[in-house]
Amino acid sequence: MRRLLPLFAVLLLALPASAQQDPGWVARRLAKLQALDKVTARVTLLDAPVGQPTQFGTLRITVRACNARPPEEVPDAAAWLEVLDTRNDPNGSAAFRGWMFANAPGVSMLEHPVYDLRVLDCR
Repeated sequence: MRRLLPLFAVLLLALPASAQQDPGWVARRLAKLQALDKVTARVTLLDAPVGQPTQFGTLRITVRACNARPPEEVPDAAAWLEVLDTRNDPNGSAAFRGWMFANAPGVSMLEHPVYDLRVLDCR
């Protein structure tokens, strides 16, 4: 393994500078979400504009940021979500707050007994 590290460093330096840089993310204004009601098995596709609450069952979902990879990169999307459950409290109790990733939904997910939520895309 120790012999491979210098070889890897030489190969990395041989790459053009453009291949070494992360082009970043592009901010978008609309999140495409997939919501599941686990009781009825109903799947719903939601268009959630950034900054505007979207309702699904007793969940109030607010997308605070939605970013996508540039078109020349591997498709991916990441959204910062705030999810409130209004079932027992009209103001809502926090159910989820953080980033969700389209290509890695298991990294950060809503843990709720009735609902499941997934980011599909940012447009």
